[in-house]
Amino acid sequence: MAVTVPPPPPSLADTRDAHAGYAQWARWYEHELGWPTEGTAPVRLLTGLRFDVLEVPAVAGHAALRRVGRTGPVALSGGRMSLLVAAGSADELPGLLDWLEWGGVALSLTAVGTGGRITAPAPPGRAAGRPGAAVWLRPPGLRHEGEPELPALVGLGSRGGDAPDLVRLVDSVATECHRARLMHARTGRSTDGPTAQPLAFS
Repeated sequence: MAVTVPPPPPSLADTRDAHAGYAQWARWYEHELGWPTEGTAPVRLLTGLRFDVLEVPAVAGHAALRRVGRTGPVALSGGRMSLLVAAGSADELPGLLDWLEWGGVALSLTAVGTGGRITAPAPPGRAAGRPGAAVWLRPPGLRHEGEPELPALVGLGSRGGDAPDLVRLVDSVATECHRARLMHARTGRSTDGPTAQPLAFS
């Protein structure tokens, strides 16, 4: 019978280097973007202050991104995609889904708002670290480039042009979440990875 030998524990120097690297990530988010953070292993971004987050299955998120074009920053972590939207959008989501006639439909869509946290991806241009760690698909712009334009609810419907629009984004994401759910029901294959969850708001 084969015996699996565990890898040696990281040295104290390796641990210090890892914490120093994460501390640099936190400083980058705070100084370059003005985004509050918490912790260093991993660094977490606080939601509800500068942005809220829509979390969807990655397969539904990729399909929605092909439909909506411009969005705010988008991150990928395992089988879930995080789409950054304007602060306060998490509170608007239940009413918006009702208005779009998605209310009561089971969707694997989560809104993270005030008091929430997401794991920070590696800053753009830096190695993600461990396999499966969060990465930016559409990275945020720097603070000196102007306030990033995040999808927001301004009236009902598009603000014109190709500006990010929360109504269009939510409708596209909900459509693709529902389509992925139907595909799973037909094929029996999961389209949401190990973190499948019902519609929830936090």
